[in-house]
Amino acid sequence: MTNPALALNRFGLGARPDDTPPADPQRWLLNQIEAYDPLPPAWKPVPRTPALVDVWNTMQRGVRDAPEGQRSGIREAYLRDGSRQYQAAAGARTNSALQTSTPFVERLVHFWANHFAVSVDKLLIVGLAGSFEADAIRPNVLGRFEDLLLAVVRHPAMLLYLDQAQSTGPGSTMGSRGRGLNENLAREILELHTLGVRSGYTQDDVRQFALALTGWTMPGDAAAAGGATYRFVPALHEPGARTILGKSYPDGGEAQAREVIRDLVAAPATALHIAQKLARHFVADDPPQALVQRLAGAFTRSGGDLSSVYRELIAAPEAWQASTTKFKSPWDWAISSLRALGRPSMEPAQAANLMTQLGQPVWRPGSPAGYSDTAATWAAPDALMRRVEVAQRFAQETGDAADARQLAPRVLPGTLSPATATAIARAESGGTALALLLVSPEFLRR
Repeated sequence: MTNPALALNRFGLGARPDDTPPADPQRWLLNQIEAYDPLPPAWKPVPRTPALVDVWNTMQRGVRDAPEGQRSGIREAYLRDGSRQYQAAAGARTNSALQTSTPFVERLVHFWANHFAVSVDKLLIVGLAGSFEADAIRPNVLGRFEDLLLAVVRHPAMLLYLDQAQSTGPGSTMGSRGRGLNENLAREILELHTLGVRSGYTQDDVRQFALALTGWTMPGDAAAAGGATYRFVPALHEPGARTILGKSYPDGGEAQAREVIRDLVAAPATALHIAQKLARHFVADDPPQALVQRLAGAFTRSGGDLSSVYRELIAAPEAWQASTTKFKSPWDWAISSLRALGRPSMEPAQAANLMTQLGQPVWRPGSPAGYSDTAATWAAPDALMRRVEVAQRFAQETGDAADARQLAPRVLPGTLSPATATAIARAESGGTALALLLVSPEFLRR
């Protein structure tokens, strides 16, 4: 039997005070697949990728043309502007999550942005991280995995983050003048994005794939003027056939790496890797393998159609077990807390600073592997103390606008325990009661 609380809090982003628990939780989730808006109002003011590529190219041109003593100033101005873009996009992401009428698909956006992680620790991409989510992730979360993967690996944020933009085939026309071969993108596509670790590929496969990817780079001024955010440069591409995972790929320029990617998407290991990660995110840190196999089967049968996989997940009895819970990451907890309190928006700088305080800064996981999705990462005592502090601040800001005794059953329908209800009822003040609700065992999990 499906539980409305799980639809709102496990599949969604947390119940709001005015949410009515859906009478048919599975249908409620399925309807969101049809109703999703890839560019909701909160995202519309944020600059899109073509405009940000223009800014990048202007900076690059300025550095090339300026005297040595002025170049650092141009770069610093670019980074300052990038920091402003980062904050604005972090605010858009937060407010979209608070306002969305399709919270299940919004959660999928967050899942895929973490699966294909970029990290603004690499300062050059600080202004591009938001557009990566807006333009590579958001339009593709309900489509084919191959299209999502291509959009991701061709986005300027990923090309720069993993140094693909500078990768040069040693035997290419530009080989003697380029910066050499870079294997980062090839390795992460194999290890993180598709097959997964220990799936049978070798270091030679990584190198051969990296050679196939040479030429995939940032758009130059002429391409960017036409709105392009990616280009293939034949002069950077390593000529010749490649052998990857036992299959030979003839010399075909840009098409060579496209063929490799198509085969990676179709590989059984990729279906299992994606299924395992989705099941871990939505069901349990150690998900039932029968569920993983069914999700992988849906992926394979549909040719990587992601909506087909989500439908299989929604239909899975394992996903609706109330006894199985996921510990909320800081992002999950912050968004669900704000939604529970009825907050419709947050200032961009405040949103960015909140996630930094909680230990999960937006688009800054520190590695291409993204943030961990297990309780062991987020349930440490110091991390919980940060949540207590933030809960107290949220309660103070909310004041008398919410009564925790009335709010608790609305945002935790069917899961509020007698112990938590009693603790809230006996709290010495309304603010204390609200804070207790937000850090209660039921609210910390989904």
